[in-house]
This record gives sequence, structure tokens and C-alpha cells, in this order.
Amino acid sequence: MADGPRITITEVAGRQRASSGARFEPAVGYSRAVRSGPFITVSGTVGLNADGSYPATAGEQARRALAIIRAAIEALGGRMEDVVRTRMFVTDMGAFDEVGRAHGEVFRDIRPATSMVEVSKLVDGALVEIEADAIVQRD
Repeated sequence: MADGPRITITEVAGRQRASSGARFEPAVGYSRAVRSGPFITVSGTVGLNADGSYPATAGEQARRALAIIRAAIEALGGRMEDVVRTRMFVTDMGAFDEVGRAHGEVFRDIRPATSMVEVSKLVDGALVEIEADAIVQRD
């Protein structure tokens, strides 16, 4: 995907792990996404640009986070249509409409179960963080 990061895949203990190269991944000890059998779980993803900056608005950050999520899911053999659950964390529920609009651009016809929750703070001053779970029922 052109606007997503370069994803690298490793396999450990029968699970595929996707790394997006985020500096937090090795420091904290997590993967951007993990596939075990038909299940893909994507870690909380902020909308960090390749140059380390954040887009200016919560909506733009949500779009960028969703592009990163898409790249990880596709690298693990899934599609956005396989997503069954998302969770959105925002630092200001006043951004509900713009973050919801970005989510709807991707998931309007897919309509996974979802939540949007206001939190007091996210890493590095991010405005939005999104998680996703997918089930791939083909190969």
C-alpha cells in the first residue's frame, strides 16, 4: 500500500508477526500485528507519518492510523473486509465526528463492531489510537 509503512513479517512459535518499524515496537516488546491461524490482532496504532510527525487533525491521524493498520493486515494475508472489531481511543470526544468519518470511509460497508473511548493522554501527544481484530476465513 502506497501510504502505509513497509511491513516486515517474521514467524515465531507458529505465529506470524508484523513489524512496521515503529521505535516503540522493540523498546516495549510488541508487534504491530500478530496472526495466529485465522486471527489477526493489530496493536493500538497511532497516525505517525514516516518522518515521525503527526498529521495536524484527529481525522487525519485516524486516516493515517487506518492506513498503517491496512498495511499490517494485508501483509499478514488479510483484507479490511476481514476486520470484525475496532477500538478507537481519542483524547477529545469533540473529535468524534471527524474520527468517525475517517473510520466510516474505510468501514462503511464492512461495519465491524467498534468503540470510541475518550482517554486523558496518548503516546507522544497523539490525538487518536486505533486497534483492530480480523478473522481471515480463506487462504
